[in-house]
Amino acid sequence: MTTIRVLLNGKKAGLASVREGITAARRHGAVEVRTSFEGGDVARQVREAVKDGCTRLVAGGGDGTVNEAVDALMQIDPLHRPELAILPLGTANDFASAAEVPLDTYAALVLAQQGRAVAVDVVAANEHHFINVASGGFGAQITATTPVALKNFLGGGAYTLTGLVQAVGFTPYQGALRLPDGDLAGEVVVGAACNGRQAGGGQKLAPAAYINDGLMDLVALLHFPPEAMAQVMQEILAEEGGEYVKRLRAPWAEWHCEQVMPINLDGEPIEQARVRLEVRPGALKMVLPQACPLLKPDA
Repeated sequence: MTTIRVLLNGKKAGLASVREGITAARRHGAVEVRTSFEGGDVARQVREAVKDGCTRLVAGGGDGTVNEAVDALMQIDPLHRPELAILPLGTANDFASAAEVPLDTYAALVLAQQGRAVAVDVVAANEHHFINVASGGFGAQITATTPVALKNFLGGGAYTLTGLVQAVGFTPYQGALRLPDGDLAGEVVVGAACNGRQAGGGQKLAPAAYINDGLMDLVALLHFPPEAMAQVMQEILAEEGGEYVKRLRAPWAEWHCEQVMPINLDGEPIEQARVRLEVRPGALKMVLPQACPLLKPDA
């Protein structure tokens, strides 16, 4: 049985469900735990795990913790890079939910102990890395400006509703998107590069995305007039997009903007005027359910 080491978000360490789940999982094998307290802890813990010979780590937290672990693992030589499992403990757990990783602590840990690791893609964004979704422009501000009460009441729909209402009066970012097949230029309100399928508390940005196909699903909401609100809502739900919502698929893309744009990488905020996004195919081995919907069957 594989020994697993849980890199646990310190804010979750006192939860009874976490402690009980870890205790129960230890009946099946060794479960080591390291808790994080501040920024940089996860990266340090990953390096320490490699020195200790750990071969399978578990990111215990929300999407931000998973992102920290993925980015830290990508700094490790591929020959010594541990496998990664997920213990979902966040509010949204967008990546874990889309991957159908059990939300129950004990069940997630048993999967981490006994599950098979498969090679999945990671996306590089300049010097950073992410596993799920990078959003830029207005979208990177939505999670910060959506009232907590509205989030709780409407769930994932709150992000779409608040975003569209505010976007009507939002000044778009003027820029150009370089792609393998040519360039696109225009006024972008929000853009997203999706390796996974959903973000923002359950909002499905790329319903057909896979994490083992070597491609990103790119979604862009262009500037629209107030009278086009209903049309925009329909285009967001349509797989093929439309006049204001553009959907593309590519192994890499470069965004050049006239001003610095806020970007959110699975919860990690950065600001860039230029960003190159590039898929690293099969760069990380991840423990996922056998019938994980994010895995392309014939890949």
